[in-house]
Amino acid sequence: MRRAGVGAVAVAVTCVLVTGCSSEGAAGPGPERGSPAASGSSAPPGTSEQGRVEVASTLTTDLDSPWGLAALPDGDLLVSSRDERTITRVDSATGRRTPLGEVPGVVPEGEGGLLGLAVRDGWVYAYFTAERDNRIVRMRLGDRLGPPEVILSGIPKGFVHNGGRIAFGPDGMLYAGTGETGRTGLAQDRTSLGGKILRMTPEGEPAPGNPFPGSPVYSYGHRNVQGLTWDEDERLWASEFGQNTWDELNLIEPGKNYGWPKVEGRAGVSGFVDPVAQWKTEDASPSGIAYARGAVWMAGLRGERLWRIPVPRAGAEQPGGSEAFLQGEYGRLRTVLAAEGGGLWLTTSETDTRGTPGAGDDRILRLEVE
Repeated sequence: MRRAGVGAVAVAVTCVLVTGCSSEGAAGPGPERGSPAASGSSAPPGTSEQGRVEVASTLTTDLDSPWGLAALPDGDLLVSSRDERTITRVDSATGRRTPLGEVPGVVPEGEGGLLGLAVRDGWVYAYFTAERDNRIVRMRLGDRLGPPEVILSGIPKGFVHNGGRIAFGPDGMLYAGTGETGRTGLAQDRTSLGGKILRMTPEGEPAPGNPFPGSPVYSYGHRNVQGLTWDEDERLWASEFGQNTWDELNLIEPGKNYGWPKVEGRAGVSGFVDPVAQWKTEDASPSGIAYARGAVWMAGLRGERLWRIPVPRAGAEQPGGSEAFLQGEYGRLRTVLAAEGGGLWLTTSETDTRGTPGAGDDRILRLEVE
């Protein structure tokens, strides 16, 4: 169970009026261990109760600020440390860790640092905060990391809202979720890479068929995207931090405007795409998402829970509810990744300066789900 012997710590957060509360939320008092909310045995009102989550094992513990997580072809994992600037290989059977090296040029500050990871054709791709921008590099993978090759630079950086998730889609293109850094106007500015979902070739060029010729921008009007996944119909889903009212799960279509900062959550305003699902920010503050067993699974930071959102096949009626698991049991949850056999890998995020870390934090968990 979570943080045995560690008392709750109250954290006060001052919100800047221009940018609102920080996108990743602060720790707050969670449910008592053993309560129905903590055990995940009952869903919030109005949600379905058809899923099941079981923590099959703890793969590894004592990680420092884990953020990105990617699977290698042999099933082992790569995990990035936001603040230590390192990438580590984790044996998926034993949990044995092998340091691969530090990524040069990373400048951790606030929500920035070494963030998302992706793997393809012997390359490790990393999204990170540098001195003047956020950027994406790739490095040859061996016993150590090869020198970084910048494939995309000029993504705006800030103390908050740096986005950071990268993933290869079923089309072989690399996608990246970015944030508007607290400068809300960037989200609607199609000439800026901030507040967007980007789509590019593995070499960093704008992908063929992008909606805006010569641009990597795929969708816009986003506040801070940290979750990307595709379902079995190859539809792209993205999680997004709200400001003070609604966090979102969006179904992404090329060239569409997702509203920020004009709207937050479902607004029904012409020209903007409403989210498929939304949550109060204290219940979610979503980072990573993954697709498994007919549902999108969404990790919550401030909400300290794993959400299951059933996803219908293309053309069917949209999902009617969502269900929460692991509420308060492991603290802040950062990244979720589909595992072989239909399960999930899940990382905690108690050492990201906003949690209340205890013995063993942070960790990678193996989940069995239905």
